[in-house]
Formats: sequence, structure tokens, C-alpha cells
Amino acid sequence: MKICGPKCSLCCTLLSAWGIVQLGIMAVLFWVKSPAFIEDLSIPEEAHHDAGHFIDALDKSYKTIAQNCGIAAGMYVITLIISGWQVMVNKRS
Repeated sequence: MKICGPKCSLCCTLLSAWGIVQLGIMAVLFWVKSPAFIEDLSIPEEAHHDAGHFIDALDKSYKTIAQNCGIAAGMYVITLIISGWQVMVNKRS
């Protein structure tokens, strides 16, 4: 069953593969609390006044973003499977 054409399915396959790599790397870097991503964290303003509360908010934000990147990478895996299947379907016909 064709859903999309050969060029679209190939493009989606390549974009999905790149998305898995990029988001997988980002998820790992957020999981190990890389300081390069500190500007991307969402920390409430009131947490800046207490060191203990700031560290807790920092850890929670790193963990949340790492999980979100992992979920997005998983969604790209599903897209890769579907678009790869479409590449095969288009090559057969």
C-alpha cells in the first residue's frame, strides 16, 4: 500500500535517521547534565534565590528535557520504520 512517493519516502527516511542521531545524542548529553545546555533549561525565577532549590530545579529540568528528547527520538524511529517501508514499496512497483 503506497502512502507517499519514492522521493518523499526517501527524504523522510533520511530526515528520520538524522533526527534519531541528533536527538539521541542530545538526550544522552542532557542525561549526563552537560553544562553546554544550561541555557536551554527551564528554571523558575524563585529558584535562583536558594542554592538547594536551584540545584533541585536544575536536576529536574535536565531530566525532563532528556526524557523529552528520548521520546522524540522514539517517534523518529516509528517514522523511520514507516518511511523505510514506503521506500521498499516504491522500489517494488
